[in-house]
Amino acid sequence: MLVLITGGSKNGKSLIAEKIIENYDVPRFYIATMQPFGEEAYAAIERHRKMRKSRNFETIEKYTDIDEIVLPEKCAVLLECACNLCANEMFSANEKNPVDKIISGVEKLMKRAEIFVIVTNQVGEDGIEYPDSTMKYIENMGKINLKLSEMAGVVIETVYGIPMFLKGEISGCIL
Repeated sequence: MLVLITGGSKNGKSLIAEKIIENYDVPRFYIATMQPFGEEAYAAIERHRKMRKSRNFETIEKYTDIDEIVLPEKCAVLLECACNLCANEMFSANEKNPVDKIISGVEKLMKRAEIFVIVTNQVGEDGIEYPDSTMKYIENMGKINLKLSEMAGVVIETVYGIPMFLKGEISGCIL
């Protein structure tokens, strides 16, 4: 099952995603997509790695090309986050079609996972006109989030740490 979690920045999406995964007694994988830039980013990544380790997550740092990840069958997967992945594909890897590439990678990984939770962000809601490359990023993220929400059995919007179920439900899952 695919679960998509969206919401504003620093709104509790990651904590909710981790709580969902913790309901599954299978190998847990955390696909971290944030490319580190600078000492502060490295420190944050190390802090998060230690935090996830106590929750029995194996961290896979993969900034692009998620289709290359090999997972065991019947595992739990948390991808954090679709927005970083899209930016990495567009601006680091110069991918011409990041939407199809990311969706294809998700579809491949979904075949192996018992539960697959993807964290994303709501972008483009501020109505501000940005430079062309940023507008293309916002357009791509809109397409990715739309496709992921269509694929997902559950879509949750996090509002101030409160999970609001927009689509489906997770039976027996305590958030």
